[in-house]
Amino acid sequence: MRPRNKLLLAAAALALAVPALAQESLLPPGFGNDQTTPPPERPQPETNTTANEQAPAERTTPRPRPDASAGEIEEVSEEELEELPPAPPPIEMPESARRDPRVVGAIDPSGWGFGANPWGTANGKFLSVLMRRLETPLPSRWLHITLRNALLSRTEAPHSVNPVDWAAERAWLLLRMGEADAARMIVAGVDVADFTDKMTQVAVQTALATADPAALCPLRERMAEAERQIVPAVQAMCAALEGEASAAAAQIEQVRRRGQMSGIDHVLADKVVGAGEDTGRAVTVEWEPVEALTSWRFGLAAATGLNPPDNLLQRAPLRLRAWQARAPLLTPEQRLPAARIATGLGVFSSAALTDLYSLIYDATDPSDLSDTDAWRLRLAYVGRTQDDRLNAMRRLWGEGNDPLQRTASRALLSLAATRIPPSPQLAGDAENLIASMLAGGYDRQAARWAGAVAEMDDAAADRAWALLALGTNANVDLSSGRIEGFIGRDDSPNRQRSKLLVAGLAGTGRISTELASQLTEEYGLGLGRSSVWTQMAQAAGRRSQSGTAVLLAAVGMQASRPDSIPAAHMFRGLAAMRQSGLDFAARMIAAEALART
Repeated sequence: MRPRNKLLLAAAALALAVPALAQESLLPPGFGNDQTTPPPERPQPETNTTANEQAPAERTTPRPRPDASAGEIEEVSEEELEELPPAPPPIEMPESARRDPRVVGAIDPSGWGFGANPWGTANGKFLSVLMRRLETPLPSRWLHITLRNALLSRTEAPHSVNPVDWAAERAWLLLRMGEADAARMIVAGVDVADFTDKMTQVAVQTALATADPAALCPLRERMAEAERQIVPAVQAMCAALEGEASAAAAQIEQVRRRGQMSGIDHVLADKVVGAGEDTGRAVTVEWEPVEALTSWRFGLAAATGLNPPDNLLQRAPLRLRAWQARAPLLTPEQRLPAARIATGLGVFSSAALTDLYSLIYDATDPSDLSDTDAWRLRLAYVGRTQDDRLNAMRRLWGEGNDPLQRTASRALLSLAATRIPPSPQLAGDAENLIASMLAGGYDRQAARWAGAVAEMDDAAADRAWALLALGTNANVDLSSGRIEGFIGRDDSPNRQRSKLLVAGLAGTGRISTELASQLTEEYGLGLGRSSVWTQMAQAAGRRSQSGTAVLLAAVGMQASRPDSIPAAHMFRGLAAMRQSGLDFAARMIAAEALART
């Protein structure tokens, strides 16, 4: 298959991954994209003429002669051209077809529990600063999912901020979270004619994150201001993708000669040029001298089906690994390690990871299947006996020592876990089974374990009981005695599990603030701390500003891992989310934090 055809197949795969409402044609005017406003003409620089140069007025332009034979032309001066009928005006997009940049998003916030106005009356500049300063990745998969949905909500931009810059801030945070496709939806919701410099920069990064260099082509005019250093290489790549092979080859060589781009960055751009039709360029990519992956290097490599070496991928930011998980030209086997990371972060759903394993299963020779994770996943669903299914699940739960990997395995097995009937005899597996169900959002199925857990020994069932108490509305023992028994047996450093348990129970409204205060005072759990952040979070909850509440919760819970989240921040963040209508998400976050500690 020709490289250019591979790029076209990749574009088709991306189109299937993005909902129709987020589609926007990337073709220039005149190629079937009647709704694209032609870019404004830029004034040409003045040209100094000498006695030996032809003045602009004396230059001639070829014009077909009606009575001439085919291929014969005559030359006329520009003064004669003025006598010709004027060219028809360009087709402009009607006002009814223009999109309002103040309302950008891909999902209905009311349908996802955010209400009609997730941001309420919050100041847009303040929210933008919070987004820009939020460190990623987030320590919770469910916090990631909830914040992503808030950022994708189709709602009017808050006051005191340029609406296009507001969309750019949302897309930029989504990119840093690893959400390449979600960022693309936001960028595609704004007409290119309305782009600001900030939106142009984010659109460039989005094109690279989605491994789609063709998406850079409509931005060439605006990139001259916002991303000037890459314009010559982009011009060459776009010429190749538009079928102008000779021009593309000349331009990419000129980039090299002028030193505008060198090393691996130029080689990868040349690789994209070589993927064009009839360019006749074959480029070998040498990764040896490369010390780090950038978005440019990742995007162009993935667009041409290249997978960077493992040593570079291991050092790459997690957001880049999440981008890699959905790169359409990479094989399922190449994408799998990144897809597990993406699932642990919250970028991939459990169903998406299951689908990837299914592709690997179908592509594996039957004689080689018996010792693969794809085979074990199949057994977890269709094993002949319950012991067969549980044995397969235990092997998958044990994959990797990294918390993200364990979370990914639990999410992968979420649906399979719902098929194991509750039983007191499964005390050793109850925690993983319940944690798996909650990782996939199956809280009602997990709640069915309340009776079985109640029959287990308290010490053996502590973790399973705590997950049910935090993540479900099941009727479990929430007395002070049961909670204190958990605290007394807690062997985690500085009683961090107990802090997260009480903070989660109080934040989700499962226990009263009086009981939480009593336990905090008796055991020094630190839930009573107050700050400007806690006051803002409480205010967002009272005003039902769900988007503001989850953003503030993400800011307050910034940490490298869940057991580093301050208990007071967990309590106030979850309480704000619950008060603003995000009760389910608050419960999932609380349960996940304990499951990962």
